[in-house]
Amino acid sequence: MSQYPFYAPGSAVRGRTHTLFAQTMGYVAATAGLFALGAYAGRDLTGAAGIVAAIASFACLLAMQFTVGRSRPLTVALLGAFGLLIGVAMAPVLAEYASVQPGALWRAGGATALFIAGFGAAGYATRRDLSALSRILFWALLALIVFGLVLVFVRIPGGELVYSVLGLVIFAGLTMLDFQRLRRSADLDSAPLLAAAIFLDILNVFQFFLRIFTRDD
Repeated sequence: MSQYPFYAPGSAVRGRTHTLFAQTMGYVAATAGLFALGAYAGRDLTGAAGIVAAIASFACLLAMQFTVGRSRPLTVALLGAFGLLIGVAMAPVLAEYASVQPGALWRAGGATALFIAGFGAAGYATRRDLSALSRILFWALLALIVFGLVLVFVRIPGGELVYSVLGLVIFAGLTMLDFQRLRRSADLDSAPLLAAAIFLDILNVFQFFLRIFTRDD
């Protein structure tokens, strides 16, 4: 009889999956904290500064695609820089809402938490392969972006509400996909990228709810 304990491969995989989940959600929380710090620090900046910060934040996201698997510390640093910069980018808008319609901010935040928790749990728990939805949701998101651009130039009755509701439908699917990816992966190096994807889901859902609750106000 062997003196070494027996470990089933399935148990090892589950252990790595649980570790990946904990690390990813820890990164999401840290990114949210840096976002809040950036939003506070940039509350008095102009819109032009926000645009520069937004471009820099997405440059960080692109850079993460090249550093993941090569340098974990650099990838994590880029994720943190992304959270901070996107907070700075959105600071002028959030400051305006905080001064004019603070109730909309609180309601959007609460609704976002419930939305992500619900659809994230559904995506993590389901055993049905959702990967087939990926291409459909990608094209739906592109169509939504085009619709948003149309709304900038053409006034459509109820267009803003339709845009927001469609956005929530699309990001319900994307949130489920990202959380299913989180459950099915055992690659610990993917934690920063998964955290970035989930944080973007949260940020977009928050903005859609903010549009809806602003209409109510």
